[in-house]
Amino acid sequence: MDQDARPRQDTPLPHAVPLRSSAPVRREREPGSVRTGARPRWAPPAWLGALGVLAVLAVLLQSVGIPGLHNPFGSRSVDRSPPPLLQALEDLSRYQGATGNFQIVVDAERDVANVPSVLAGERTLFLAQGTVDGYVEFGGLGPDAIRTSPDRRSVTLTLPPATLSEPRVDPAQSRVVSRQRGVLDRLGGVLSDNPTSERELYLTAQQRMLDAAEQSDLRARTEENTRSMLVGMLTGLGYTDVRVEFSPDDRP
Repeated sequence: MDQDARPRQDTPLPHAVPLRSSAPVRREREPGSVRTGARPRWAPPAWLGALGVLAVLAVLLQSVGIPGLHNPFGSRSVDRSPPPLLQALEDLSRYQGATGNFQIVVDAERDVANVPSVLAGERTLFLAQGTVDGYVEFGGLGPDAIRTSPDRRSVTLTLPPATLSEPRVDPAQSRVVSRQRGVLDRLGGVLSDNPTSERELYLTAQQRMLDAAEQSDLRARTEENTRSMLVGMLTGLGYTDVRVEFSPDDRP
C-alpha cells in the first residue's frame, strides 16, 4: 500500500498558547441578575420633568398672551392697607382767587470731604410739578370791614391781603430724572430699607416752589379776582357803588 494513502494523524503542537483577541468581549447579563461593584446612576423623577414642562408652557403662554386662557402662574397685587382715618374737619371761610402751576428742577449733590465722588457721594436731578393757591380769608372780618351809605346804595369792603397756601407737589407728575451714586453708597444701600429716599427732594421742591410763588404776581391776581367777584355779587344785590380795598401787607 502506498505511503501517501495512509491516514494522516494530527500531532498537537507543543506548548500551544491560545490567541487573545484585542476586542473586548461583551457578556450578556442574564435576566434577573444584579450587577455588583458598579455605582447606580441617578435618574430624575418623573414629576420633576413634568414641572419643567409646565414652567416652559407658562412662560410661553405669558409671552404669547392667548386671549381667554388663564395663566396659572400669573401674579397679582393685593392692597392690605387699613381704611383711612378721619382726624379732623375744618370749616373754611376763604375765597380762592387764583392758582399758580409751577415746575421746579432740583439738582441736589452730596459730597464727602477728601473722598472722590466715584467712591462716595450722590447727585440727584429731580423734576417736580405742583401748585400754589392764592386766597383771601373772610373768617376774621370785624364789624368795621363793611361800611354802607345811608341810602344803601354804596358799600365799601376792607379785606385782609391775599395769602398763599402751602405748595402741593404732585407725585404723579414728579420724578427723578437721574441719580448718580458712589460705589460705597451703592454697597451701603443694599443693607438699607430705604436707600434712595426722596423726602428731602420733595421738601426742597416745596420751598423753592413757594419762593417762586412769592416772586410772581399770584397775590395781585388773587386780589384782582376777589374784587371782581365781590363787585359782581354786590351789584346784583342792588348796590350801585361797590369798593373793595385790601389792607396793607405787613409781612417783612
